[in-house]
Amino acid sequence: MPSDTETSYQRFAYVEDRSPGTGRLAPRAAFASDAAVLGLDGRWRFRLAAGLHDTTEAFQAPDFDDAAWDEIAVPSCWQMDGLPGEPRYGAPAYTNVTYPIPLNPPHVPRENPTGEYRYAFDVPGDFHASGARLRFEGVDSCFAVWLNGALLGDGKGSRLPTEFDVSSVLEPGRQNVIAVRVHQWSAGTYLEDQDMWWLSGIFRSAAVLERPREGISDFFVHADYDPATGAGTLRIDVTGTARLTVPDLGIADADPAGPFVIRRVEPWSDERPRLYAGELVSAGERVPIRIGFRRVEAADGVLRANGKPLKFRGVNRHEWHPLTGRTLSPETMLEDVLLMKRHNINAVRTSHYPPDSRFLDLCDEYGLWVIDECDLETHGFAVVGWRENPVADPAWREALLDRAERMVERDKNHPSVVIWSLGNECGSGENLAAMAAWIRERNPERLIHYEGDHDSSYVDLYSRMYSDYDHVAAIGVYQEPTTVDPTADAHRRSIPFMLCEFAHAMGNGPGGLLEYRDLFEAHPRLAGGFVWEWIDHGVAQGSHYAYGGDFGERVHDGNFVADGLLFPDRTPSPGLLEYAKLCEPVRIEGDTVRNLHHSRDTGYLRWRWRLEIDGDLIAQDELPVPPIAPGSTFRLRYPDELTKAAHAAGPGERWLTVEAVLSDGEPWAPAGHVVAWSQLELGDAPFTDADPLVDQAVALAADALLAATAVGGSAIDRGDAAADYLTPQRLGDTVTLGPASFDASSGELLGLAGLAIDGFALDLWRAPIDNERWSSFTAPPLVEAWRTAGLDRLEHDVLAVESEPDAFTVTTRVGPVGRDHHLDVVYVWSATDSRLCLTVHVAPNRPWPCPIPRLGVSFQLPGELNTVSWYGLGPGEAYRDSRSAVRIGHYQSSAADLQTPYLFPQENGNRHQVRRASLTRPDGTGLLLSGAPHFDLAVRPWSSAAMEAARHPDELIPSGRLHVQVDHAHHGIGSASCGHPLQPRHRLEAGRASFAFTLEALQ
Repeated sequence: MPSDTETSYQRFAYVEDRSPGTGRLAPRAAFASDAAVLGLDGRWRFRLAAGLHDTTEAFQAPDFDDAAWDEIAVPSCWQMDGLPGEPRYGAPAYTNVTYPIPLNPPHVPRENPTGEYRYAFDVPGDFHASGARLRFEGVDSCFAVWLNGALLGDGKGSRLPTEFDVSSVLEPGRQNVIAVRVHQWSAGTYLEDQDMWWLSGIFRSAAVLERPREGISDFFVHADYDPATGAGTLRIDVTGTARLTVPDLGIADADPAGPFVIRRVEPWSDERPRLYAGELVSAGERVPIRIGFRRVEAADGVLRANGKPLKFRGVNRHEWHPLTGRTLSPETMLEDVLLMKRHNINAVRTSHYPPDSRFLDLCDEYGLWVIDECDLETHGFAVVGWRENPVADPAWREALLDRAERMVERDKNHPSVVIWSLGNECGSGENLAAMAAWIRERNPERLIHYEGDHDSSYVDLYSRMYSDYDHVAAIGVYQEPTTVDPTADAHRRSIPFMLCEFAHAMGNGPGGLLEYRDLFEAHPRLAGGFVWEWIDHGVAQGSHYAYGGDFGERVHDGNFVADGLLFPDRTPSPGLLEYAKLCEPVRIEGDTVRNLHHSRDTGYLRWRWRLEIDGDLIAQDELPVPPIAPGSTFRLRYPDELTKAAHAAGPGERWLTVEAVLSDGEPWAPAGHVVAWSQLELGDAPFTDADPLVDQAVALAADALLAATAVGGSAIDRGDAAADYLTPQRLGDTVTLGPASFDASSGELLGLAGLAIDGFALDLWRAPIDNERWSSFTAPPLVEAWRTAGLDRLEHDVLAVESEPDAFTVTTRVGPVGRDHHLDVVYVWSATDSRLCLTVHVAPNRPWPCPIPRLGVSFQLPGELNTVSWYGLGPGEAYRDSRSAVRIGHYQSSAADLQTPYLFPQENGNRHQVRRASLTRPDGTGLLLSGAPHFDLAVRPWSSAAMEAARHPDELIPSGRLHVQVDHAHHGIGSASCGHPLQPRHRLEAGRASFAFTLEALQ
């Protein structure tokens, strides 16, 4: 105990000490046993001190009166206490790269929020104190601990376990008191600069563990699989004396050191996570174990699992819950695993720290490959050119080796863990090489990863982040640039390549996943990748989720923390649905099925087909498909019933949908769950019931005169077809054309058969998405180029309004204030008694300086037309580079439900390739839109301007009108917030274009 004369600095010297801690026990595997456990989770007494000067004297004394203190849950993050609503203790703070404290390693501010915890618990009289341990699974970021007034020690390494020997101070048969002092900032903070919220506290479980005198201190399972023979080799290194029994392997009461060679075992994999249940028995305890035989290796430049090529269809997963932060319940962990399995994800990178070990238990059980990453990131040193970077400073080596050791020892018995990662975004330094050397010596059976080792001199996988398509393609054929060291270059070219992060799932995105998937599959060297990231880190705040800056942080990175495939409530985003479609382990392409599994045949699937014409179901049935071997293809044979139904039905678009579903329930999904699907338009029954107005629109689109940029025009020669169309009529200030009325001066559409229509005009703008607002690899972000080009301030100048025998033509010039580029725009309206047809022609006066967000028209309708039905791609949103997860069909939704609630409001909800759509009141009256041949559609209760101005979805208030966008095309969505610009084919340039659609009042 420190004396009263010691200064505050001396008493808290451990906070700024680079050492990983004092008084700690050696790390060991996480395992359960039949020995007693005293769980310490519950309501603890708590006080938050402003800094070291504000801490409580003698708070660790068992008889200290803490009655006036608050209570807080353990485990929890203290900044999350009180949510949703105002946090009670400080507040969450978010930065991506920059440290939230002055960069002065290893020192931290004196104003260092410090949580003081006390907990009284009863210890049964028969609890064996000899050898007992106090175990903390995770404390952020530094702590000291006392039991019954005796100092046990201190520790750092927030997301790693720490154990203390309590055998001499634990008192069975009476109440014991534990006291813990947790500091938000410490020397360890400099090693934990991960892209996430800064949170503090005892955030994982704590317990006192009985350790029998003749118990099992530690063990290490080595279970290898030989793909050439199917044999398994097992040995278990045990610290202590124990016997092994594994009934399914025929091992009974044997020396666990073996080695045991089993002639035939079923290997563990993500597809078949076979675990052999066994038990280690000593004189003092029984320890259940689960053994998975598998071999993951880099062989001949290819990543292989059990002898077969392995492609990671992975995600990066932070631990997150919007109410509890990094404190997760077992139910939440299971929900994550089940969602991953149901969306065809086969691998997890534990970015950027070891997760709660119970999550790894679930990965073992349900089948997910795991890259287990060390609790290490020093990204903020990049801001100062990596000066004093801990991974390059020998003074930090002990702390870094300690973190590697604690990760490996805790998680070494998980068959799901196949790769150790040294950390993330730490630059380079010899301490990383030392970590790799220690891990390789301790566990040579697993591979080692670190993306920052660009020469790959001490790792087993060549890894990069956010490489563009050309770079990935070059690596796939071993054409990457050479390294300085020829030896390192030769090694790097001999190992597989993996994208540890790609396709940043921020806001509306990611786009461009298909191109990555095709590259991974085209080149054996490419081992796949991991999308960034699994879940949006939104903090629950009443009716919305908060992000960086919402808690008044002086330094923050905004909504960059909201970049997941799941929304904070774990609802799948459109990005996850897109990824799931592209990750299907079975690919249906026309009449061919490819089994992409590395080791499982398709016998677990049931197949079915469905024929629809213009979205209406015509016939459906089961489809007999024999089991297809892994890596093989099969030619589907469709039944005669399908052929007959397709030929017997009337005209229309014939769409055949084939689905592969679970025949029986799997542990991760029920029977009937769709694993893969495909949709094919049958070409032998072409679309034959073309709308004559649509035909007319297409004819107009080809008209050379109207496609020209010249102002004005003359009569349009359409031949005999002109007789079918009505002539515009001038009535005072309006022009009528069939069911429509127009302003005679401006040419603006005013209404259709009594239905008021407002603001009808060409529109190029959309509320910028995160991939346009942020830019990690290009400068400036695209939205800045758009604003510089004036696309957010377009002026519409009407040049001519003309009535012709069978058309009403409005010629305009659309251009930005203060710029000299513009579009010449011609609207050509024609009509029958019931329907109105519009053809829009656009042509730029010169090349524009940047692509445009969208090209279409916008208008407003009465708000009561709230039911939207459409025939086209659905049910969810889709864009030109993110449309794999949608299929042709009939769909219906309210306008509100068409919106995707991204944490930061932005362009969303677009329905792609719509053939026709209706917007109706409850009585069925409203508006029908038909395409030529199709269009993109968005319907919102608010304007794009309101969406752009909002910072949270609850700021979007319905205007009472419906805001409708009918688009010819959109700029792609991409992944530029943390990735590279769009492929040229997904850019929307300001070029000559014509598009058409019809409007009809439903009465």
